[in-house]
Amino acid sequence: MEKYMEVYKSWCENVLDEEIISELKTLSDNEIKEKFYKDLEFGTGGLRGIIGAGTNCMNIYMVRKATQGICEDIINKKLQDKGVAVSYDSRHKSYEFAWESAKVLAANGIKAYIFDSLRPTPELSFAVRYLGCARGIMITASHNPKEYNGYKAYGIDGGQLPPESADYVASIIAKTDTFTGVKVMDTDTAKKKGLIEVIGTEVDNAYYDSVLKQSVNSQAIKTLGDDFKVIYSPFHGTGNIPVREILKRIGCTNVRIVKEQEMPDPDFSTVKSPNPEEKAGFYLAIEMANKESADIIFATDPDGDRIGVIVKDASGDYIPLNGNQIGVLLSEFIMRNKKLRGVLPQNGAVIKTIVTTDMIKPIAKDYGIKVYDVLTGFKFIGEKIKQFEDGVLDNEYVFGFEESYGYLAGTYCRDKDAVLAAMLVTEMAADYKTKGMTLYDGLTSLYERYGFYIEDLKTYAFSGLDGVEKMKSIMEGFRSNPPAVIGGLKVHKIWDVSKNIKTDIASGTVEELGLPKSNVLKFELEGGSWIAVRPSGTEPKIKFYFASCADSLVLAEERKSTFMQDMEKLM
Repeated sequence: MEKYMEVYKSWCENVLDEEIISELKTLSDNEIKEKFYKDLEFGTGGLRGIIGAGTNCMNIYMVRKATQGICEDIINKKLQDKGVAVSYDSRHKSYEFAWESAKVLAANGIKAYIFDSLRPTPELSFAVRYLGCARGIMITASHNPKEYNGYKAYGIDGGQLPPESADYVASIIAKTDTFTGVKVMDTDTAKKKGLIEVIGTEVDNAYYDSVLKQSVNSQAIKTLGDDFKVIYSPFHGTGNIPVREILKRIGCTNVRIVKEQEMPDPDFSTVKSPNPEEKAGFYLAIEMANKESADIIFATDPDGDRIGVIVKDASGDYIPLNGNQIGVLLSEFIMRNKKLRGVLPQNGAVIKTIVTTDMIKPIAKDYGIKVYDVLTGFKFIGEKIKQFEDGVLDNEYVFGFEESYGYLAGTYCRDKDAVLAAMLVTEMAADYKTKGMTLYDGLTSLYERYGFYIEDLKTYAFSGLDGVEKMKSIMEGFRSNPPAVIGGLKVHKIWDVSKNIKTDIASGTVEELGLPKSNVLKFELEGGSWIAVRPSGTEPKIKFYFASCADSLVLAEERKSTFMQDMEKLM
């Protein structure tokens, strides 16, 4: 008998959840194999998968098992007196998974601080720090389709769990029996023993106060008053209440909400995908804006850590900004206003990921600010902030961003924050309007000053049992036979982050990158353009990042298109 069939039979004999029992009875042989051939992998991003029965899916048993691993890690580090903050988004099973996590924590003698209703991921990160917790658990699958849910784990600093702890938790999960190795306490007993505490308003207000401290120009909003109009959509997620509250507190009075997308909805019924990176989800907001004319449109994803922005272009059409463009605009806006107020630190630093635009570098240089590159994932930005605080690096944090629509100013939390970003984007749009400019005008002025940097992302999915092998083969192919020319431009340097090296093609010189090892390749081209490729850390996909730099927008766009065509042929 195949191993996966043994595991399947064990579930049939031990599962008590009626919904899962019902699903187990209906599975075909192929479905059994897909759902039981492996365990859902726990990494630095936690767990993520399709909701359903099986070890390769998100369900209460895999959530309990992951939480037992978190408990063992906490106990191993003698941090059990500090407790764990728990939050959740609007997805199917999020509430149940959060409370199952709390019950496992309680059974292990670790206090769970669980929010009274859904809250955004950045507030969970903040709560870990505010409450002095050992860990944090956020039940979310971010902007994945409705069939998914996930489990993010946070460390004592409020950042996502570091690799050392994630590896330890993964090792505990691997040797823990799903049904006999996990401790669970019923809710009433846990509450009576003081091992589960429901939290809410106090943490909310402390979080709002911390976000508001990052305001850099709310005066522009007050100057414009009702003449400045915002349209906002929460995409059926956690952003609705906190974003509106923050906008209210900075004096933004003319805020319109996309009513059809306002309330929590686990089916995300008005969008194909609840992803603010995609323009398609904004159709209702744009319809509203065309009728009423808005200065700025934005939306947040289901767990409130990413923001997408729509602006009017030179012809009056509403178009999306990409994550790099938003990041560059916000960085310059923050540095400019801090400099005007005399509070821009002389040793200030901006942190970005290695697949994020280099356009920030000449801008930061103009303001005397250093730029640090880190690996993909906001946890690495959080780690760099900690190095600043610990004195390992003599810098003061100004801003951090990644091309995947994640932004953070301030150190009150250690993950990207769309609530904060909504406040800053609103202030920035108002700031430009007081100068007679739109955000599109502002971006154009930066291009004209610093060069035309155009970026894009192409993702290829490789699902199924052989998907991992296909992705591995593609990465090995690029390593063993790297391209010499892409889009007519010579490859000057190759980064192989898995070996922590950068190789100069002409001289053969090899230097260390100073980054943790990761399965990423990056090809630097003549003239400042580059292409990077890496497997996703959370989904069975390979991601290609394209960055074109040129003296005109037309040439930059043409180069980018050629890069994309060439890399697809090579793949």
